Amino acid sequence: MSESRADFIATCDAKLRLVRTEADLTQQAMADALGMSKKTLVDIEKGRRSLGFSGAVTMCAVFPDSQIISDSFGGSPAHMIPALGLASPVPTPTVSTNPWWDVIADNGQFIIEQNTISQHYRLLTHERIKVAAAFDLDDLIPLFHGTTKEEA
Repeated sequence: MSESRADFIATCDAKLRLVRTEADLTQQAMADALGMSKKTLVDIEKGRRSLGFSGAVTMCAVFPDSQIISDSFGGSPAHMIPALGLASPVPTPTVSTNPWWDVIADNGQFIIEQNTISQHYRLLTHERIKVAAAFDLDDLIPLFHGTTKEEA
């Protein structure tokens, strides 16, 4: 199962402080290494901001031997970064009429919605017939695009 760009960024955000500690760097030295201000780094470490895709890629590139990064992704993330960078974006969400479901994507044939309570996803036809459900959005994307997981 491949990680989505959002999952990749969230994982890097969550591991930033551990990677800094592992490298035995001060906040200022880490900020300098990643090309950001110390204030931005502190905000990311406190969960108030995100590295974003560029910052997450930079962290993985600057610390290629990090055990924390390797353990988080089951090895070096270098192989998945190009795929995440070239991945087609999911179409812009539309407005849902159901308060328990948020529309995540609509391609004219299928709709992906996320439950506001459980956070799981469902794939529906435009006739509102459920095709599939999953807790991982990546499991529904191949069906959404009309391909199998092996073709995706």
